[in-house]
Amino acid sequence: MAENTHPLALVRAAAGMTGVDLAREICAAAARRGLRSGVDKQRIRKWEVTGVRPDAESQEYIAEVFGIPLENVDVKAWPNWLPDAGVIPLGPASTVPALREALRASMDRSRRFVLSAISGTALTTLASTWATTDAWLGVTERTQGKSVGEDLVALLEETSARLTSLATQERQHTAPLIDAHLTTVTDLIADGCYSPALGLRLHALAASLSQTAAWHRFDQGLHGEAGRFWIAGLHSAHASGDHDMGAALLSDLAYQASWREDPRTAARILERALTRTQHPAARSLLHLRLARALAAQGDRRATLRSLGAAEHLLSTPALDPVPAWCSWLSEADLSVDSGQSLNDLGETRRAHQLIEEGQALLPPSRDKTRGVFLAYRARTHLDLGEPDLAAAVAAESLNLAQRIGAPRCVELVQGLVPRFREFSEAEGVPALLHAVA
Repeated sequence: MAENTHPLALVRAAAGMTGVDLAREICAAAARRGLRSGVDKQRIRKWEVTGVRPDAESQEYIAEVFGIPLENVDVKAWPNWLPDAGVIPLGPASTVPALREALRASMDRSRRFVLSAISGTALTTLASTWATTDAWLGVTERTQGKSVGEDLVALLEETSARLTSLATQERQHTAPLIDAHLTTVTDLIADGCYSPALGLRLHALAASLSQTAAWHRFDQGLHGEAGRFWIAGLHSAHASGDHDMGAALLSDLAYQASWREDPRTAARILERALTRTQHPAARSLLHLRLARALAAQGDRRATLRSLGAAEHLLSTPALDPVPAWCSWLSEADLSVDSGQSLNDLGETRRAHQLIEEGQALLPPSRDKTRGVFLAYRARTHLDLGEPDLAAAVAAESLNLAQRIGAPRCVELVQGLVPRFREFSEAEGVPALLHAVA
């Protein structure tokens, strides 16, 4: 059966809805207005398959169901005002469309609404497909188009590596350059003529650049765009058969799901990613993130099992070098994330101790991570009833985040504000609240 690629069908699938689900939600939207809608699954099928245009009222209901502002609804432009679904299925010709979808969504912010996040169902399905599908032979070779030379690919690799290795306070300025490099690499993959060896390098570069672009968006709170770039990178990594890099990108999507308080989706993605991850350091990172997702769900036994696996794997020697995307993983990260997991399980004092130890181990070059760790530590100070110490640590995190341009750290501190208001008379708290405001 041919896949339904109508924009409404794609958005519905990305939201994890059947036609029956969508019809029910549309009727509910009408009922909230004191009206009645006769939309059923047959009507949904007419819209998606035969090209029937929904009336104006139904289009407003559809917008409400997907959380789209009414000002984005252009009845005459149906279905072009619908958001992008964000998930292109893995396939032998999916790499370039996925890359261009991510780039276009970022460049077209003013004209088209972008879903703030991709549904857990869509992400889990994507992870399952990745875990059970082998790479397609031949997709990293192209025999037509303008010739792509070794020197050009080497230049792109070198400059991309330099951009991603800059200090945190400098990397906040490099997003346009990363996007430009990724656009060039995408065009080369699509239109160039290259050998299998160069094709593998181009796909690897596309995956790495997509991952970096995604983290830029994630740190800025642009979750829909970040998800698209991680997914685009997954397509590139899968095309070249790089399972560890594919697992890395799925792990990032899982991290985002945990950040957005959807640990169930995070755990499901990570469980699938672990089935093909090979390097011990990579498996350690995935187990560490899985422990965080399991702890958030209160599963103590499974959490401790994943923490034990992460600790063991981090010290396991390997013949191959550590993949660049997880080369930063250290005892500091293991200690802090273990502390976060234990704190979610109610072991606050031990958690606080581990977070302090991890922060002390962190090298000076990882300022953004230090800001995140400080925010975690402020939370455990609050859990221990130490608002004055929490305020001092949170202020340090906030100052660092503002200096290096790390909005995600600021967001963490802002999330603690309601709890600090309970201690408005404690030393340092009024100043912190004023600084956050």
